[in-house]
Amino acid sequence: MKKIILLAVIAAMVAAFFYFGLDSLLTLDGLKSGLTQFESWRVARPLLVGGAFLLLYVVVTALSLPGAAIMTLAAGALFGLMWGTVIVSFASSIGATLAFLVSRYLLSDTVQKRFGDRLKPINEGVAKDGAFYLFTLRLVPIFPFFLINLLLGLTPIRAATFYWVSQLGMLAGTLVFVNAGTQLAQLDSLSGILSPSLLLSFALLGLFPLIAKKILGVIKARRVYAKYQKPKHFDRNLIVIGAGAGGLVTAYIAAVVKAKVTLIEAHKMGGDCLNYGCVPSKALIKSAKLAQQMRNASHYGLEDANPKFTFRKIMQRVHEVIAKVEPHDSVERYQELGVEVIQAYAKLIDPWTVEIKHRDGSVQHLTARSIVLATGAQPFVPPLPGIEEVGYVTSDTLWDEFAKLEQAPKRLVVLGGGPIGCELAQSFARLGSEVVQVEMAPRIMMREDEDVTVLAQASLEADGVSVLTNHKALRCEQNNEGKFLVVEHEGVEKVIPFDALLCAVGRVARLEGYGLEELGIETNRTIVTNDYQETLYPNILAAGDVTGPYQFTHTAAHQAWYAAVNALFGQFKKFKVDYRVIPWTTFIDPEVARVGINEQEAKEKGIAVEVTRYGLDDLDRAITDGAAYGFVKVLTVPGKDKILGVTIVGEHGGDLMAEFILAMKHGLGLNKILGTIHAYPTWAEANKYAAGEWKRAHTPQKVLLWLGKYHDWRRGKPAETTKAPASSGNS
Repeated sequence: MKKIILLAVIAAMVAAFFYFGLDSLLTLDGLKSGLTQFESWRVARPLLVGGAFLLLYVVVTALSLPGAAIMTLAAGALFGLMWGTVIVSFASSIGATLAFLVSRYLLSDTVQKRFGDRLKPINEGVAKDGAFYLFTLRLVPIFPFFLINLLLGLTPIRAATFYWVSQLGMLAGTLVFVNAGTQLAQLDSLSGILSPSLLLSFALLGLFPLIAKKILGVIKARRVYAKYQKPKHFDRNLIVIGAGAGGLVTAYIAAVVKAKVTLIEAHKMGGDCLNYGCVPSKALIKSAKLAQQMRNASHYGLEDANPKFTFRKIMQRVHEVIAKVEPHDSVERYQELGVEVIQAYAKLIDPWTVEIKHRDGSVQHLTARSIVLATGAQPFVPPLPGIEEVGYVTSDTLWDEFAKLEQAPKRLVVLGGGPIGCELAQSFARLGSEVVQVEMAPRIMMREDEDVTVLAQASLEADGVSVLTNHKALRCEQNNEGKFLVVEHEGVEKVIPFDALLCAVGRVARLEGYGLEELGIETNRTIVTNDYQETLYPNILAAGDVTGPYQFTHTAAHQAWYAAVNALFGQFKKFKVDYRVIPWTTFIDPEVARVGINEQEAKEKGIAVEVTRYGLDDLDRAITDGAAYGFVKVLTVPGKDKILGVTIVGEHGGDLMAEFILAMKHGLGLNKILGTIHAYPTWAEANKYAAGEWKRAHTPQKVLLWLGKYHDWRRGKPAETTKAPASSGNS
């Protein structure tokens, strides 16, 4: 209500301005004709006229009315160069700030709510460098000042910053116009004030803050490097530390563009994904799913069968899968690509030098113009009392620890309800373990919407997993009767016996042993980098899990492109990492795939969305495959088909997501998906049907009504609506 009143007052003042013809006074001719009268008033009462002039200038500027330039000339004619400049400088800055505040109060919340996702990069840029950009705009008079006031009000720049930057930035233009006003009689038009040469001067002046920023960046970089002696020559163009997804892609790109690159890995090529994560876990998931399908063969018209297997053979297959994928990431392959691969320990000595400790004890030093850190992450083990005594495995160590077991652990406790914990809990339950999953939060998979986690938990429980949410692990105990995890729920302690304990409560970046602390490279759980993947030292970059914000193999590869290009060609052009369209999938059954925002994120960020949902129980292919459960949920801009986020819960969810990822990346809406032919019967039709649900909700009912009348007319029937026949009472 307050906003409506304020808007009405502003509208009334603007209307009055034009109704009483005040706009005619704020023209060059009007100013000249009334100058004698204004001068007589000023001579008679200088302070009153000066104050009234300042107040009027504030009002004109605050209401974004035309005439500020004329009033600036008037200030020069009436008060001279010095006092005219003082009055206009303060009046214009105060008025501009009032317009800025009105815009922020009336429009900012609505604009941010509706376009918050699109405005996020702008908001972040303004929050970081808003003063520089505003100063540039203020220095160049070709940008309409009133428009700058209104637009900046929609951004998060501080009002105090807006005021002082405006005061300083508009001073040059104010001086020019006030000085012109002192020679008012010689002016025939406003264009006579701003000559092409003057505009060019202003434009060059407008570049000053940006140039200053660049100079400050150079000075800052030199200060960072000041205590180190930069080599005159370099052994390599690029050194990459870590041969996981981020390091492999970085080294590959460098080799493709013919840079001399060395890749250093202390352990196994391929990193966590190949050896401990994506590859082995998906191999295990496949075996577990097949075992479950055999138990439920009657679902497909077959006889239920109890699968016969030894867990050792399943783990043997897991290692065979790793071995088959391994050549893709092998030393031999990368050496053939032109990458020098060294299997040793690496540590930064200075911003250009890496110390390499070989396994035979020898030490080597290499220098490079740029270095990329891609050291990955490792499982986090909670500091529970007694955990070391009872023993545990992680998602990294279980593949070797369990490899010789004939049967899966009889009683397995999985600590953690995130994606890794859920995937492994379900798989081991399907392979015969009695699994208890312990999660401290109210739900498993807390990053997903509640309807997603409800379905996921129901699926895990259907496979025999005992899911304990709101249970906090306190300690581990061991006695003659076995091993136990003690948890707390609603103030009551509970004891859970186990034969094996799997810690899956998250992963932490590998930060120790690489010389980061000695060089002063900032870390905050991960290596802190800027938008270009650069650390404190612009020539030292980071990519992958070690820097976040996402711990996915595909994100590490995505970051690697930016790290490689910025490291090798940053002196010409740097590229900001694009995180707009990042997909991920949790490979439980049914799969949970997501890209963009979901409902809970939209609510947290205040982003208005429209939700369209299509149930997979209606999909023909899902029905034929006996997997008619789950849904496709699409978030769009209200009233538009622009996709903001998608969640798919169902078989092949990760594969189905590809179409939406492509659409979001290239700005294609649901109408384009709906207009694309999808083969029948396929799972991919779910995407089209979801788009169809959105289209059905936006059917133009009035148009259809008139089309109905048109078709009635074409059949020679009356245009009025035909009444439905009376019921006969029989059904």
